[in-house]
Amino acid sequence: MEPRESEFIDRMGLVMERLGGTRTMGRLYAWLMICDPPHRSLTDLAAELGVSKTAVSTIARQLEAAGMIERAPTPNREHRYRLVSGGWTHAMRVQLAGVRLTLEALEFGLSVVGEDRPEQRARLEETREFFAFTLQDADGFLQRWQEYRGDPTGEGSSR
Repeated sequence: MEPRESEFIDRMGLVMERLGGTRTMGRLYAWLMICDPPHRSLTDLAAELGVSKTAVSTIARQLEAAGMIERAPTPNREHRYRLVSGGWTHAMRVQLAGVRLTLEALEFGLSVVGEDRPEQRARLEETREFFAFTLQDADGFLQRWQEYRGDPTGEGSSR
């Protein structure tokens, strides 16, 4: 791995950490973005990133469950991984599902707090409005992203 590649990988580790993942998760994802060939075994990833094979295996399963990487077919039982096109879009949709749950909880909160508690209702309503706006805007954002990529169905990318 070249020094500038290593710096990129470390920077992406910090980015992923800020987004709520782990530094190693970001480093693994970054390496899969730039490695050649574009797929790697767990053994290769552990050696190239300087982490244990167990850690790589755990993180690979998490990224696979998030729809960001996938196992590449191999003629043997070796686990090889590669990026999935549209992985960030999928990750965003998963996060938006959490926003929907938040909105539902806030709706329930409004049913709990009566009209005789205007200050509490106002705080709940403002928060609910924020999350409702976020969902509305996010749906439009994802649609515009798909159109930008030339993929109105959201099933892949053409660029």
